[in-house]
Amino acid sequence: MPSTPSSASAATAPFGPAAHLSCRECGHTTELGPKFACEECFGPLEISYDFGTVTREQIAAGPASIWRYAPLLPVPADVATRPNTHPGWTRLVHAQRLGRELGLGNLYVKDDSGNPTHSFKDRVVAIAVEAARNFGYTTLSCSSTGNLAGAVGAAAARAGLDACVFIPSDLEKEKIAVASVYGGRLIAIDGTYDEVNRFCSELIGDELGEKWGFVNVNLRPYYAEGSKTLAYEIAEQLGWRLPEQIVIPVASGSQLTKIDKGFRELVKLGLVKDTPYKVIGAQGSGCSPVSQAYKDGIDVIRPVKQPDTIAKSLAIGNPADGPYVLDIARRTGGAVEDVTDEQIREGVKLLARTEGIFAETAGGVTVGVLKKLADEGRLDPDAVTVVINSGDGLKTLDAVSDCGPTAIIKPSLEASRATL
Repeated sequence: MPSTPSSASAATAPFGPAAHLSCRECGHTTELGPKFACEECFGPLEISYDFGTVTREQIAAGPASIWRYAPLLPVPADVATRPNTHPGWTRLVHAQRLGRELGLGNLYVKDDSGNPTHSFKDRVVAIAVEAARNFGYTTLSCSSTGNLAGAVGAAAARAGLDACVFIPSDLEKEKIAVASVYGGRLIAIDGTYDEVNRFCSELIGDELGEKWGFVNVNLRPYYAEGSKTLAYEIAEQLGWRLPEQIVIPVASGSQLTKIDKGFRELVKLGLVKDTPYKVIGAQGSGCSPVSQAYKDGIDVIRPVKQPDTIAKSLAIGNPADGPYVLDIARRTGGAVEDVTDEQIREGVKLLARTEGIFAETAGGVTVGVLKKLADEGRLDPDAVTVVINSGDGLKTLDAVSDCGPTAIIKPSLEASRATL
């Protein structure tokens, strides 16, 4: 077996307020380290904290990035001075025109396309890079449906680490280009994302993977915490209050579960009032195992062996956090819903037409689900509602390939008068 960074070095690594790793199933705790499965029951591990006093003023005085929330993350206090991509603090758009069209009086879009590689994945990778440094890893790696590959490539280049990322071979060409431009190794595998992910798990136990930090495998407990910053930003940008309804895309389900965790931490710390909120998960119908389980009223996620959706960034057939998504949707009185490819395309165009935001297909999924639920009367039209756009539409141009010139004319006033 290849050597791994010692537990002693892990224990002394500067992880800020992080105290230990806790099993989400049995509650067993273990020291901080490059671990992702419980040694007692093999359940997934997550980070538990001993938070000190954190104030709104302290946060507001921080940088315009996720590092303003460093006291709430498993990172060193000086993280903002280190070479990383400094993601976050993306805009929260008061979507009045979209809201009027859908009959929602207080609608906001959290637009994460403004991150360094134009997706929310920059948030989670930034945390994983700090963990990789602390554990002595020299190569940053991942399995990816596209956006994560680009985020890992950029973060590794900025941090001076090697990168080797693995993707399904059928990804959108725009995402393949983004993933390869940063100079790391990009390996395309003839298989689904779930097959790619299983392969990466095997590499961790092989000498080929020695000194490699797989952000969404052996660094996953740290990596996943980056999604909490979406919750922190939304609450702060709303004037330190929680939304009443929020629509979140579901791939592995980690983003949704960590947004919920972030909201609960803000309440525990007294940074926001403890007000109810509904969490709504959104999937594409061609890969909707969590939505199907929710509708069937069951707790077991039945994997989708061959995902078939244009929302390829959400095409994870066996989502690791699926059961936890179900728990949160039911606990908060929310839902998990899915939309067809045509509804996804309509969602992309609707957001672009009403708010000037060009979303990738995952954003089309969340806007499509938002529209579906609004049309069916399943949303409170007066509630403060947030919908997540997790990436840039320039990465999924095939979804809008039917868009083009409304007319082709000669360069003359006569021709323009007949057309315009």
